[in-house]
Amino acid sequence: MKTSYLLYAVLLIFLISCSSSDTPTDTDPTPEATYFPPLNSETWETVSPSDLGWNQSQLQPLLDYLALKNTKGFIILHNGKIVVESYMNGHSSTSPWYWASAGKTLTTAVSGIAQDEGLININSKVSDYLGTGWTSAPLAKENLITCKNLLSMNSGLDDTLGDDVSPANLQYVADAGTRWAYHNVYVKMQDVVAQTSNQTWSTYFNTKLRDRIGMSGSWIPVGDLSVYWSNTRSMARFGLMTYAKGKWENTQIVPEAFLNEATNTSQSINLAYGYLWWLNGKSTFHLPQTQFEFSGSLIPNAPNDMYAALGKNDQKIYVVPSKKLVVIRMGDVANPENPTFGLSGFDDELWQKINALTN
Repeated sequence: MKTSYLLYAVLLIFLISCSSSDTPTDTDPTPEATYFPPLNSETWETVSPSDLGWNQSQLQPLLDYLALKNTKGFIILHNGKIVVESYMNGHSSTSPWYWASAGKTLTTAVSGIAQDEGLININSKVSDYLGTGWTSAPLAKENLITCKNLLSMNSGLDDTLGDDVSPANLQYVADAGTRWAYHNVYVKMQDVVAQTSNQTWSTYFNTKLRDRIGMSGSWIPVGDLSVYWSNTRSMARFGLMTYAKGKWENTQIVPEAFLNEATNTSQSINLAYGYLWWLNGKSTFHLPQTQFEFSGSLIPNAPNDMYAALGKNDQKIYVVPSKKLVVIRMGDVANPENPTFGLSGFDDELWQKINALTN
């Protein structure tokens, strides 16, 4: 009998100890909330590389490299807080600089807002909003082109005729959806938004996006196009809103579902392209001004889940959800002997330096 009681007591202690170890405790850490800097303020919380467990000794080599490569403004955010902010080569925190084609993603964001407000449907044809004759393509071919085709760069219009987006210069090459080509015809989305909102593009943009996330800056006309100019922190604010799945604090600015579409493959030809966002980690990619398909990831040294806004002369917004990073680079072309419209060898070199700091 004593042996039975002893076995029972041992079993009871074992069960209690197992039960208590499997029970979650109130001390389990909760994920840190994303930080958003206040609107209309220069206040922006910081966190040091060492506090994040980064390799502090690699910060200065990164900054030296950036200065050598004609950078003017550079920021790294971690979950919204500034880890690195540096200005060089005659630039300051208040100096405006052009986004170039990195600003295409501003058009993406505003298109998502306009669709959410019921002004447009990106699956509708462009001529529903601009009328027929906005290209010189045969009417049946023009009517194949949807707003989504403009955002995905597969309108089928000739990309070899320069930046002019007048009807005479928008000529048919292939049916919409069958050919990917980097083309400034995407700016017609700005006309679509202006037409359906009964506002100028700038007014709608300022009210619905810029002012709601505390950006500064403005659109400056350059020929048939307009280019966005702002300080570096304003570009970082946009990158942060995108990283936060379209939110600013508790306000949904761009619909999350739309932004998810925008930052994933938008068509079957260039796997590394969403809605004017470049996507890393795909098996193949296409580049501007060529129909050649390249094998491998867009930027091999960058994380596979990174997506990027890339502009002429190496204007960059990199967003890396898995590492909670937003990286901003503004400046002159990094490699003057090999200037590009967006992607360049500089991207891979830069990520090698960033990895040395953050890993």
